[in-house]
Amino acid sequence: MLSLFLAKRFFLKGDVNNENRRKASAPAIVIATAGIAIGLAVMLISVCIVRGFQNEVRNKLAGFTSHIEIVDQRIYSSPENYPLITDQALIQQVSRTPAVKHVQRFSQKLGIFKTNDNFAGIALKGIGEEYDVSFLKNYLIAGKIPQIKKGESSNQIVISNSLAKLLKLKVGDKVYSYFFSETIKQRRFTIAGIYDTHIPQFDKTFVLTDIYTVNKLNDWTENQSNGLEVKLNSYDDLQTAQSALVHQIGGKADQNGNPYSVISIKENPRTISMLSWLDLLDVNVLVILIIMVIVGGFTMVSGLLILILERTRTIGILKALGATNTRIRHTFLWFASFIISRGLVIGNAIAFLLIALQYWFHIIHLDPETYYVDAVPVEIHLGWILAVNLFALVITILSLVIPSFLISRIQPAKAIQFD
Repeated sequence: MLSLFLAKRFFLKGDVNNENRRKASAPAIVIATAGIAIGLAVMLISVCIVRGFQNEVRNKLAGFTSHIEIVDQRIYSSPENYPLITDQALIQQVSRTPAVKHVQRFSQKLGIFKTNDNFAGIALKGIGEEYDVSFLKNYLIAGKIPQIKKGESSNQIVISNSLAKLLKLKVGDKVYSYFFSETIKQRRFTIAGIYDTHIPQFDKTFVLTDIYTVNKLNDWTENQSNGLEVKLNSYDDLQTAQSALVHQIGGKADQNGNPYSVISIKENPRTISMLSWLDLLDVNVLVILIIMVIVGGFTMVSGLLILILERTRTIGILKALGATNTRIRHTFLWFASFIISRGLVIGNAIAFLLIALQYWFHIIHLDPETYYVDAVPVEIHLGWILAVNLFALVITILSLVIPSFLISRIQPAKAIQFD
């Protein structure tokens, strides 16, 4: 192709008719390349940070609670406890659902912790021996998670760092608690461990113990609990798994007539506001992408106009030799594509370098009380990176089509005399 050949020659060697003409285009090419490179780097870094932040917070929320809860929905709107029959038959049925990774029971009881200096309202969460404690171990800052034995009440608890500071407690200390139903029940617990997830909604309230202690406080049988927590293989499986579980058990009742409700993490009142906030970050990324593409397109349009005006004489000679406007336009679009491609390569290199530094060394730190994480998280997703590169390439090239029609207004006779 003649257009491609000429574009390569312009890009690699410049205009052989007048070497001095390159002095004007060189800064324009550098600016255009820099605009594309910086714009792409900003876009890639933004996408990787937002995806990393979303996944980090979602994993924390799902780790502390679950992707899906099977409960009596009234527990979200009432301080009263509504137990369900969660026997092995139900657990096995849920476990066989596609995309389900793990199923575990939980029970809760609202109460008050009191020390000599202070007190705090808490939600005592009981977990069974089948409970996956890997998430808790990752955020345990002191002590240990007590071993849970079937049918045994240990009276050992794991509290958050914020509660420990408020009540001035440490591992090994004992704390009195009070629970209210028809009568006031008092228990003395031993602090076995302290965790810190940096999620205030959980850290300020939840205290973990074995499920048998909570069931005794609630006067429940061993087969009863507040419900099941269902963890999935991936957050992306949420809709599929929830639909399957709703079809299997949603709306059905246990032996006592209490209804099963299948509530996803997106519908859970404890997490819905945070997840909605995370979804809004997608809008921010879209705005950044649009702004950066506009900036890159503007620099490329400016550069292309300079290149066309600088090579007016060359365009006139090509027209005199019989080249059509379309062929010459294609030549300059190919030329611009080479500049864009070089900018994309440089932009990718800059982005990957900065992302790698943040991923391995956590250079930029955050306030965990505000952002739920202590360092800016990043996630490299090949599909998103390719999509951003393709988006930037296509939109930038399309923005050059209209300016390239300037070539059709150049008259060969005047252009050859142009200096």
